[in-house]
Amino acid sequence: MARTVGSNGARTAQAIRQAGVKLIYQHGYEAMSLRQLAAEVGLQSGSLYKYFDNKQSLLFDIVRDHMEDLLSKVSETLDGLSDPMDRLRAYVGFHLRYHMTRMAHVFIANMEIRSLEAEHRAEIVAMRRRYEGLLDAILREGAERGLFKVTDSRVSTYAIISMLTGICMWYRPDGRLSQDELVTIYTDLVTGGVALTGLPAAVPDARRRRA
Repeated sequence: MARTVGSNGARTAQAIRQAGVKLIYQHGYEAMSLRQLAAEVGLQSGSLYKYFDNKQSLLFDIVRDHMEDLLSKVSETLDGLSDPMDRLRAYVGFHLRYHMTRMAHVFIANMEIRSLEAEHRAEIVAMRRRYEGLLDAILREGAERGLFKVTDSRVSTYAIISMLTGICMWYRPDGRLSQDELVTIYTDLVTGGVALTGLPAAVPDARRRRA
């Protein structure tokens, strides 16, 4: 766990976390040394222990902060929305925008969970399950209300999250499409995949007119 420090110490601890994110993203957790980390923030290696007990506690702190922020912000995004389709669209849009703007944190949280000690890993996995559970609940409610066709909500949850998170593998801020355009494309894919019917409301009327 991170040590308790004063205001100046808190700023230094935050600088260490930011440097840790940068170096772990670039080199991987195992390859990053505390000497590298100390040099990145202009400290002696031994001074790091004033802020973090060890390298493992730094990694856990980074991943836990990421998951806490993810859970807090998705709850804010969904707050006040009751319709399952509205909630699904909001969840998809949130997930994409969050992951496009925090790619280093997402990479570390997904790839370096294997480097966490068992107790720390269990805590992060539980937080991840809470986040996945929000989407699972949306899909189940939509199916129960006759809005979605979902054979297995848990499998569908894993498939959707995997697809959305995959954007981190190729997205670039200076790419051909804007974030808004990408959110629209992905949202259409997800909602079109679970909607009970893909026919727009205007189609039946047009058929009646032709008849």
